[in-house]
Amino acid sequence: MGNQGMEDLIPLVNKLQDAFSSIGQSCNLDLPQIAVVGGQSAGKSSVLENFVGKDFLPRGSGIVTRRPLVLQLISATTEYAEFLHCKGKKFTDFDEVRQEIENETDRVTGANKGISPVPINLRVYSPHVLNLTLIDLPGITKVPVGDQPADIEQQIREMLMQFITKESCLILAVTPANTDLANSDALKLSKDVDPQGLRTIGVITKLDLMDEGTDAREVLENRLLPLRRGYIGVVNRSQKDIEGKKDIKAAMEAERKFFLSHPSYRHMASTMGTPYLQKVLNQQLTNHIRDTLPAFRSKLQSQLLSLDKEAEEYRHFRPDDPSRKTKALLQMVQQFSVDFDKRIEGSGDQVDTVELSGGAKINRIFHERFPFELVKMECDDKDMRREISYAIKNIHGIRTGLFTPDMAFEAIVKKQIVKLKEPCIKCIDLVIQELINTVRQCSNKLDTFPRLREETERIVTTHIRDRESRAKDQVLLLIDIQLSYINTNHEDFIGFANAQQRSSQASNKSSAGNQVIRKGWLTINNISIIKGGAKEYWFVLTAETLSWFKDDEEKEKKYMLPLDNLKVRDVEKSFMSSKHIFSIFNTEQRNVFKDNRVLELACDTQEEVDSWKSSLLRAGVYPEKAAVESDSGEKGAADNFSMDPQLERKVETIRNLVDSYMAIVNKCIRDLMPKSIMFLMINNVKDFINAELLAQLYSAGDQNALMDESAELAQRREEVLRTHHALKEALTIIGDISTTTITTAMPPPVDNSWLAAGGGGSRRSPPPSPTAPRRMSSGQRPAPGRGAPPPPGRPGPLGPLNNSADSPQVPSRPNRAPPSIPR
Repeated sequence: MGNQGMEDLIPLVNKLQDAFSSIGQSCNLDLPQIAVVGGQSAGKSSVLENFVGKDFLPRGSGIVTRRPLVLQLISATTEYAEFLHCKGKKFTDFDEVRQEIENETDRVTGANKGISPVPINLRVYSPHVLNLTLIDLPGITKVPVGDQPADIEQQIREMLMQFITKESCLILAVTPANTDLANSDALKLSKDVDPQGLRTIGVITKLDLMDEGTDAREVLENRLLPLRRGYIGVVNRSQKDIEGKKDIKAAMEAERKFFLSHPSYRHMASTMGTPYLQKVLNQQLTNHIRDTLPAFRSKLQSQLLSLDKEAEEYRHFRPDDPSRKTKALLQMVQQFSVDFDKRIEGSGDQVDTVELSGGAKINRIFHERFPFELVKMECDDKDMRREISYAIKNIHGIRTGLFTPDMAFEAIVKKQIVKLKEPCIKCIDLVIQELINTVRQCSNKLDTFPRLREETERIVTTHIRDRESRAKDQVLLLIDIQLSYINTNHEDFIGFANAQQRSSQASNKSSAGNQVIRKGWLTINNISIIKGGAKEYWFVLTAETLSWFKDDEEKEKKYMLPLDNLKVRDVEKSFMSSKHIFSIFNTEQRNVFKDNRVLELACDTQEEVDSWKSSLLRAGVYPEKAAVESDSGEKGAADNFSMDPQLERKVETIRNLVDSYMAIVNKCIRDLMPKSIMFLMINNVKDFINAELLAQLYSAGDQNALMDESAELAQRREEVLRTHHALKEALTIIGDISTTTITTAMPPPVDNSWLAAGGGGSRRSPPPSPTAPRRMSSGQRPAPGRGAPPPPGRPGPLGPLNNSADSPQVPSRPNRAPPSIPR
């Protein structure tokens, strides 16, 4: 043969198949191979047995091949077989091989007629074979048998597709000669995945069983129903021969005599039969590997490159070396410290693009969530006025006061300051939770040492909890300091005189009415299905209005909603919805949007909801308060207070004073809270990890036990080293192979439109005789069609083999390539 220099490549591919099958999915490479496809009882198994020269495949009625059989034929001086799942065991009795295939099939699929895509790997060494790798696939069936599922045809089709859709897979389409070739399931399936016919080789079996007076000459000469790579005819043993234990060597000799003596096939006898098919497949597989070699080498190199660093670390790895454990402990703790610092302070590497985490999330807590919680604690305007009215009345007692009492101001302010404790404690809790999450994320790299990870998390979390109590004590101390002295001489405090003349909040808002606070996408959730259902719009929030547009170009305004008398309310997330919802409503029970009392707005995440609420707070849209329960008499009294003009002026004055002073306190608390948490908790935890974590780990117990690796790591190390060795060896062998050897050129295209879906024949190929459809007699030869090359010049189905001693030629048939077909 030509390509003799490439012969070593097929055993290499066999080695790779074994290596990759044993290590699972670590190397996902499409290895070149030949898949045998055909209907039930088409003769697929007989063809494979003829290649080996032994009876070794299960036989019977119905579906016999129920798992893919990866058959690797290797030329050797001795004859035996090996299974991948029985490593080290050599089978010299091929009856035992058949029994092992049946047992292994039943082990996965059960004793019924079920199928499985899990392959069985069988390697056969013999001096009578050429290097080949074939996959025997289950026969295509139409009707379920026995316990088979109703969709058995679809299952088999999907299994076949897993193999034949790969560009690196040659397809051996086996079809019996005594059936209608145009209805061949194998050829139809091949056409679906290989429309150009670049990978399909036709095999015609049972030529000796055709009706008397008919033959398949036109098919084998590739003139009728042509394929680009053509057809090869074989004659297998009959069922009687098999039952009579007819020797395969004798059967192959009978096959050779059949072709030499048959008047329709004698002129092509040298290019027919099992030995020729085996030789052609060997050469075509070798050529196919050669063609795919650059991409194949590239995949191997990329796999090797990705494993190089890891394999180098594992190669000299000694699990029980004390010095290695000490070094690994130091490296792990240092890496943990660096990762924690990067997650808190921010870094350009390992950026999380899915959600906020670490320092970014703590920043959001400081500057969005905490201010929002502070505003939520503010008293409703009506409640505030009622409390001030009660305070003024109670301070005056039985007498009618002439002046506004400053004690009422102080009492209301202290009550408001005490309310700040809850959001401050909640802020600390949120930061604690995020710190613990960050510790867990950073400890993911310690997975290889489970006890080290567990101990590290315990030590750091315990320290965080210890700092939590100190931080809360310090924050409560800040609140107590604010309560201890009400500083009415503060430079930002408006004072009594200015409080009486203070302009209303509405006038202040109007001065900044056009200021844009936020823009973004929101979904209006409560639009009825009749009107189109929930829709997404581009929202623009200013100090006075909330508007939404069709898109972010802001050209087509859908609606503009004034913010007067609006409040925000949480809406419980529905079971069927993935959105997070909040609503806006009017405190005077008016419609907010068209006929809707509320406007439900939806975001993808809770973080977006909180951020929008914070923005609405800046615009003066406050969250809803739970109504303060009071009896009707108290409500009446509050209403009566508001009717007194003198009392109303006092209430308004103190209200302005409280607002001014609480703005100072809130500003101070908003500034001091992040600083206190950073100093008492975050920076302290970072210093603890840098300076004390290692010492704590050493004092925790036995360091050797602490650095025991996980079972997963040991398995991973073995797998990486095995894979790396296989890839390196493969690249070494590939590098030594010359790719400049002679190869057989691809035959020109042919007209294979007869394989179109539902086709019973080609419109451009001559139709068969009505009396013998697709089975032409020697006297019924149609005139060559546009896509049919002349019969005398048939060079063989796959082009001329290289002229060598291994490739006999028939002198009477000159080598001429068939003409190309116009498309």
